[in-house]
Amino acid sequence: MAGLTDEAIARQLGIGYRTAERRIADLMSRLGAHTRFQAGVQAAFLHPPPSE
Repeated sequence: MAGLTDEAIARQLGIGYRTAERRIADLMSRLGAHTRFQAGVQAAFLHPPPSE
């Protein structure tokens, strides 16, 4: 959601760049998404934020 690069995501998670790329690709595959935007929409649809 913050628009971070794979490298920035890897740094924040304390993992390697390639590991982050593989995890992102796996998540996108599980969501049936071809783009990160599609993945975000799918993730939000499947797991909406709690209502106030």
